[in-house]
Amino acid sequence: MTGGPEPESEPEPGPATALAVVATTPEVLAHPGLDEALLAPWERRRLAGIRLPSRRDDVLAARLLVRLCVARATGLPPDTPALAQRCPGCGGHGHGRPYLRGRPGVGVSLSHADGLVAAAVGPGAIGIDVEPATRRPGPLHVLRRLLPDADVAEAAASPDAGPALLRLWVRAEARLKAGQEGQPGQSGQAEQAEQGGIRLLDWTDRPRAAVAAVACAARLTIASL
Repeated sequence: MTGGPEPESEPEPGPATALAVVATTPEVLAHPGLDEALLAPWERRRLAGIRLPSRRDDVLAARLLVRLCVARATGLPPDTPALAQRCPGCGGHGHGRPYLRGRPGVGVSLSHADGLVAAAVGPGAIGIDVEPATRRPGPLHVLRRLLPDADVAEAAASPDAGPALLRLWVRAEARLKAGQEGQPGQSGQAEQAEQGGIRLLDWTDRPRAAVAAVACAARLTIASL
């Protein structure tokens, strides 16, 4: 019913490197050339069902930002990419992991949280996550059920436990969105690790008070809006 499969033309070539952008929701909504009209009908119906205005704006901004990233990576105008979603669990469309119709070799990912948005595009699997730098995941007994206990214990014992736990969380989320099993360990700021062919990069965007992470198989460029 929403975002379902459609006949596809011959797949187009995709980007050779990955691209990621972190921005605030107001920055994206004020960007020239990005408008709600770019969204598919099923996306606009989903927006209409969101009652909290700030959350609606975040969802809209994230979906616009991922189109901008695809346009920059492929050279196509923002209204060209056909964004869809498919749930790997139930197989349903209109929710779950995002993808581009007609471009099976191009991975896309998006994230939004409390006025922050992030998007990424690249060859193969990719995942991105963003959180406010002031957020503190927890409590610890919940994190230990979701993340490796040794990693949680190490982060909790560090001098700056809150930021360390947050960084561990966004790395885990990015890796999960890229379709990777298991969770990665910690890293320092802007440190890049490679596990199973997937590169994992996390960083702090200080002007936006955000912490972000990307998991991808290709070399990554972090760009500004």
